[in-house]
Amino acid sequence: MQYRSLGQTGMEISALSFGASSLGAEFRRIDIPEALRAVQVALDCGMNFIDTSPYYGRGLSESLLGQILNRIPRESYYLGTKLGRYAPAHFDFSARRVVESVDVSLQRMKVDYLDVILCHDVEFVDLDQILEETLPALERIRTQGKVRFIGVSGYPMKMFRYFLQHADLDVILSYNHYTLQNTMLIDLVPDCERRGVGVMNAAPFSARLLTTAPLPPWHKAPSWVRNVAARAAEYAAEAGSDIARLAVQYAIAPESLTTCVTGSANPERVAQWCRWAEEPLDQHLLTEVLSILEPIHNWFYLEGLPENNDPLPERYLSTGAAPGESV
Repeated sequence: MQYRSLGQTGMEISALSFGASSLGAEFRRIDIPEALRAVQVALDCGMNFIDTSPYYGRGLSESLLGQILNRIPRESYYLGTKLGRYAPAHFDFSARRVVESVDVSLQRMKVDYLDVILCHDVEFVDLDQILEETLPALERIRTQGKVRFIGVSGYPMKMFRYFLQHADLDVILSYNHYTLQNTMLIDLVPDCERRGVGVMNAAPFSARLLTTAPLPPWHKAPSWVRNVAARAAEYAAEAGSDIARLAVQYAIAPESLTTCVTGSANPERVAQWCRWAEEPLDQHLLTEVLSILEPIHNWFYLEGLPENNDPLPERYLSTGAAPGESV
């Protein structure tokens, strides 16, 4: 496993990190002993950063991590969680809830400190509140030794640019924006590097869009996007490969994106991803698959408050999607 420096944190993070949203049964019902084995397999394979949130399984992910992390030397892994989002439509970034959320997360996971704390999906709220209330509250908690590094996570690139201009962050975490289908995150890297902000990528499969598995019911991709992605997957299969393999390898290729967070409650799947990460990228297949995906390159959907969203690309404005719909 390759390791890279995360901004100016001093942490050396594995190119692949373990995403514990899967432990919250966000995609399917899980077998708890199997899910706990997946965490151990990830660590054994060299994935030394674990990402979770109280939102995942409404506390289930953090609670299950607490069943295994207390048996593992704390210095052998890095741990990050989030705060602010607690149910699909419930957000609370108040200073009072910040204090409570950090303490509850520490208690659930049975650890004394968090390496990374992220404000979760901030595009759903007034960004000024995060800047003026949430981040200062986290800075106070940092002085108590409960958290080491502070950042934000979410979907639109626009909100990251806001915080890079107005806040002093240690790290950002972006999902679905450096994949075979969408590479918008890479344009943010120069600004992050100038400010010493570490960049974490997440979701190389774009919630199964770049796999052969059925999409979850909540996936926002319209049929024309799904059809193009399916053609790319079929091409990879006909070439004797797997588009998911290509997706993992592509997502971890840029060293400027320190790590890519992905997770499964299936230990065999986790081990497979780690093997793929060590294998060479098939450049010819990559070129062909990217060509197939070009009609949907940088397609994205709208998420959160309208004012926090990126402008829609001109090439997708003729698709017939109404404002607020997937484009």
